[in-house]
Amino acid sequence: MTIGAILARKGGDVVSIDGNSSVAEAIALLAEKRIGAVPVVDNGGVAGVFSERDVIYCLRSDGAEMLGWPVVQVMTAPAITVTRDVSVLAAMSQMTQRRIRHLPVVEDGRLIGIVSIGDLVKFRIDRIEEEAEALRTYITQV
Repeated sequence: MTIGAILARKGGDVVSIDGNSSVAEAIALLAEKRIGAVPVVDNGGVAGVFSERDVIYCLRSDGAEMLGWPVVQVMTAPAITVTRDVSVLAAMSQMTQRRIRHLPVVEDGRLIGIVSIGDLVKFRIDRIEEEAEALRTYITQV
């Protein structure tokens, strides 16, 4: 199974933000959409990822003044990205090793979607349940 299969189910709609937007605007976007991270896009490409963690770390070190800073000053960069042909297990492994929860999906340098660790876990659980049901059906038919 690949990231492309998840995007096919989930859809390619992705919320993003420009790096020149303020941190306060980015926080408002995260709250409005009820999401934990947003790709920072520059000319269609992913320049970085702005997440709740970036806010917490920066608030701790710099205080509330960081709310007026541009997102590009606070975001995590460079962004770790995947393509749609990457396997779900490889993406999960990468997220675990790098301790990240969101992976922008790119194709030809352009953002085409984003997957979260929750998306990947849900996909794996669904697949395991489908396989278990297929085995139960097979066993009862034999």
